Amino acid sequence: MSVQTLPSATTLITVKPSRQGRRSPAARVVLGIPYAVLTTALAIMFLYPLIWTAVSSVAPRAGTSQPEGWGLGNYAALANYQAGIWVYLGNSTFVALLTVLLTLVVSTLGGYAFARFSFPGKNLLFLTVLAILMVPYTTLLIPLYVILNAVGLSNSLVGVAIVLTMFQLPFSMFMMRISFESVPRELDEAAMVDGATTFGALRRVLLPAVKPGLITVGMFAFLAAWNDFMAPLILITDTNRMTLPLAVSNLRVQVQGVIDYGATEAGVVVLALPCVVLFLILQRHYVRGFMSGAFKG
Repeated sequence: MSVQTLPSATTLITVKPSRQGRRSPAARVVLGIPYAVLTTALAIMFLYPLIWTAVSSVAPRAGTSQPEGWGLGNYAALANYQAGIWVYLGNSTFVALLTVLLTLVVSTLGGYAFARFSFPGKNLLFLTVLAILMVPYTTLLIPLYVILNAVGLSNSLVGVAIVLTMFQLPFSMFMMRISFESVPRELDEAAMVDGATTFGALRRVLLPAVKPGLITVGMFAFLAAWNDFMAPLILITDTNRMTLPLAVSNLRVQVQGVIDYGATEAGVVVLALPCVVLFLILQRHYVRGFMSGAFKG
């Protein structure tokens, strides 16, 4: 009678990794060529209009402020237009920064409330906020002008910032809600156990955790306010209070309907430069902000 010996529980079984699915360096290079070609083509397609505009703004062209030779004549025409480019830059900067501030404050508090508290009608209220996205932007400008005129904010940069903030709130509120929901509740509950108040937990624990979401919301609000044309066009009547997009549009058409393409291209470059620099600086946080709610749970 033979006795078979079973392997003990501690027996180690060595499994050699399969070589299937492993590619040689040459194969990886060959397979990566289509991806590199596609991404390069997309980059050229998106960058070409910006590069062409920048070059054309300093290139000689008949009928512009730079008729002969390469130079900054178009930028000089833009700088000296009516009140001056620095006035319009200041107006645009004020509107953009105030819009960012109001959007961050309201969307942070609202997103925190929707993510952490339960109250009657919460989902209905959140859907009502999102419903603003379904209303055409331009259809509300005239009623908003009447309301701002009634409260003394017509022809005011503050009024423009409030209007732009309202249209940024649906996306911003949604973004901040999913950002807060991606943070474990145990963090703010532990802070409250240690004696922190609701706002103390928000300020000390949650805000650092949702920093990518805050940066994403702030950047979207800045880009929308910086480049917006319709709201200043309807709400601003004083030429000294025009924002830069509105000033560039007025500069575009000169005497007898002649279009000054050179000055217009210079204005586009000035408008695009802060946006490009801001995106390059914050792109890492921008991507993380969009991914903040992707792996919840």
